Amino acid sequence: MSEGNDLKSVSQVREFLRELMLGREDPDGFFCLCLSLLGDTDTRTHFLDVIKPISSGHEHLHSQLTQIFLEYFSKDEAEELELALTLSLNETKQIKRDFRQQGSDYHPNVPPCYKSYADMTTVTSGVDQPKVSVASKNQPIAKCTLDTEVHKTTCAIKNINKDNDDLEVAKSTRSQRRRLRKKQLLSKNPSGLRPVLLWFRRDLRIWDNPALIGCLELGAPVIPVFLWNAVEEEGPGVTVATGGASKYWLHQALVSLNLSLEQLGSHLVTLKAEPSSLTALQGLIAETGAASVVATALYEPWLKERDDRVWETLEKQGVNCHIYHSYCLRDPYTVTTRGIGLRGIGSVSHFMSCCQQNPASGLGAPLDAPGALPAPSTWPQGCLLIDLELARMPRRKDGTEIDWAMNIRKSWDFSEEGAQAHLEAFLRDGVYRYEKESSRADAPNTSSLSPYLHFGQLSARSLLCDSRGARCRSPKFQRKLAWRDLAYWQLCLFPDLPWESLRPPYKAMRWSSDRVHLKAWQRGFTGYPLVDAAMRQLWQTGWMNNYMRHVVASFLIAYLHIPWQEGYRWFQDTLVDADVAIDAMMWQNGGMCGLDHWNFVMHPVDAALTCDPYGTYVRQWCPELKALPDDLIHKPWKCPASMLRRTGVVLGGNYPERVVIDLEERRAQSLQDVASVRRHFREFVDQRSGCDLVPLPARLVQEALGSMEEVVRHEGTGFLLPVITRMEFKHHSEDPDRTDNPYSAVLKGYVSRKRDETIAFLNERDFTASVMCESAQRRERLERDCCLLEGLPHPTASRGRARRTPTRDTYSKVPGGVAIPHR
Repeated sequence: MSEGNDLKSVSQVREFLRELMLGREDPDGFFCLCLSLLGDTDTRTHFLDVIKPISSGHEHLHSQLTQIFLEYFSKDEAEELELALTLSLNETKQIKRDFRQQGSDYHPNVPPCYKSYADMTTVTSGVDQPKVSVASKNQPIAKCTLDTEVHKTTCAIKNINKDNDDLEVAKSTRSQRRRLRKKQLLSKNPSGLRPVLLWFRRDLRIWDNPALIGCLELGAPVIPVFLWNAVEEEGPGVTVATGGASKYWLHQALVSLNLSLEQLGSHLVTLKAEPSSLTALQGLIAETGAASVVATALYEPWLKERDDRVWETLEKQGVNCHIYHSYCLRDPYTVTTRGIGLRGIGSVSHFMSCCQQNPASGLGAPLDAPGALPAPSTWPQGCLLIDLELARMPRRKDGTEIDWAMNIRKSWDFSEEGAQAHLEAFLRDGVYRYEKESSRADAPNTSSLSPYLHFGQLSARSLLCDSRGARCRSPKFQRKLAWRDLAYWQLCLFPDLPWESLRPPYKAMRWSSDRVHLKAWQRGFTGYPLVDAAMRQLWQTGWMNNYMRHVVASFLIAYLHIPWQEGYRWFQDTLVDADVAIDAMMWQNGGMCGLDHWNFVMHPVDAALTCDPYGTYVRQWCPELKALPDDLIHKPWKCPASMLRRTGVVLGGNYPERVVIDLEERRAQSLQDVASVRRHFREFVDQRSGCDLVPLPARLVQEALGSMEEVVRHEGTGFLLPVITRMEFKHHSEDPDRTDNPYSAVLKGYVSRKRDETIAFLNERDFTASVMCESAQRRERLERDCCLLEGLPHPTASRGRARRTPTRDTYSKVPGGVAIPHR
């Protein structure tokens, strides 16, 4: 190495020494870099001088580096080499002195021993005798003496050659040891680069994972890890962020992720993060020497606060933290109302306008999965996945296990490939019917992708791109992703969204505390087949479509008068796609206290005309009712006793009686309760528009008013904003004594959007009239058959082909004044 390059390499080593002092490099990695830049010889010469400046302020680090240096350049071997060289040199000098004392001539190019030996052989042979010196004449050398000296000289030469051979062997052994030590160091830290911790949280996929690709761009070995701390994940208060069904899905998703990583030459390290995720990460960094931690962002407020503490602490300790946004289409903490205002907040239209007015960076194209992952030479010590207790099953008193997740396991493919298969099947078939028929429960018209999206087995970006690239583009389906982002935006603005009503008056609502009704609703024993079928599907498979979630929520709140928090907690525990932000927002809206009011209430019987007109869905999940006819399967209490006996249905036996009878009365009582709290808390009702007033967080107020002075001025009283309020609430509050409400929110059922109210009315006609009509038709068929057998003309033949006009039922009221078509 030239002097210039030598100085340049030493300068680079000093730069790496600064990184070592800052904690961004470990001692073994630093020594490997020195070997790579300087080589063995120059490292041995300059290394101790390079690390000398840290001997005063960093004694422990200096001691570590010195120990590594001595282990590599074996101190004992160096001493042996020095001793062997010293002994060989001393022997040679002694021989020189002996022969010089004997009077031998010294020749600068020929060793004295060889010169003396030549002289002695010439004297004895008598040929070409040289001139003898005075000293030789006076002290003649005997032949035996000459032989002895020749023997000693020969032995000395042999010993020197032997020492040289031993030195070569020692050098070779020492070189092999150095190479072995260097190989060990480099295997512990390949190319001198410290590994990267890839922290999987809720992004359990290989495709379109920006955090995974970010690790590869660092060019270092990647250690995928999953940390679990139940207390941190659960969240504050009564959030119930991680229920039993969602944890079971998480367990299965981690199994599938590990298989995918093994195909890339890696595997997943699972670890209990006790007492905290920060301490677990610090332990992994100390064990592996990792220099960086890479993860995707989480947006739940309590998880974001935890992550902020983790990133800040690790950065102070010299660990680089790289955070990527991919869980939502838009980072909710960057959404602003600037330029849009606050009017209409809570609606998805307002949210989309905010995103369009204040665009973020482009989404970009989805990322391909890598072909391989660089693995470290040594892996950290983790724990078994089963030790995380995500899929723990209860046990009976006799010790047998209760496999409550058996049906969930049969109903879903938990892998990333299963998510792609679901998406492809939906885009190939279901998307064509999604726009108009997504409410149908008796047909697979929905995507069923929510669990995969929640656990990140599908990214929101790839889902949006695939739906836009499909042959049939459904705006309604794409709009669902905007609803998802809106939910996370609301959760960021209102961290107590999962348990506290946003509209203050509704905190004082009079709710029922009937645990029997709640238990019947949870297990699907309300006596209303559509509600029961949906809740049984939820209990067995951990999922139901969005329309059915509206049905069961309306029944719990509007007809059972049970608070929305109970429904939210049950959904969080039983849904495999349990999402705090989405569930909290939707249950608050359904519970009349969110930023937006549902402008509808699902009737537990009429809704069946829309989602299950032929009873297929009810027959699947309530098999005890499968023999009932289509017109009566949603209202078995109207069946005559003979029909119930014939079909084997026992109300109160194998199928429950209705928990509440008069639905209209229960609905009217709910409206009275709302009107009562609105009158009692008039300060939270805008007297001009009749809308509810909601106090807003300071962040939104600052964006709207544009100055902190205005925010401070409103801080004492709170900034109250009129929000979307259901029309029937406004009308009922103005005139609570009126029994009829032209703004009734109860939806009338329909089979499809092509059917009108007349068809819906015909399907809901009174059962007695239907039975009488069927009896009349049966009697006419019998009379006709008898006439044919006796050869008589038909009784109606004399009247020609004119049809009899049926008598109008005075109790029937056709909606909209539309005449009933004759059969």
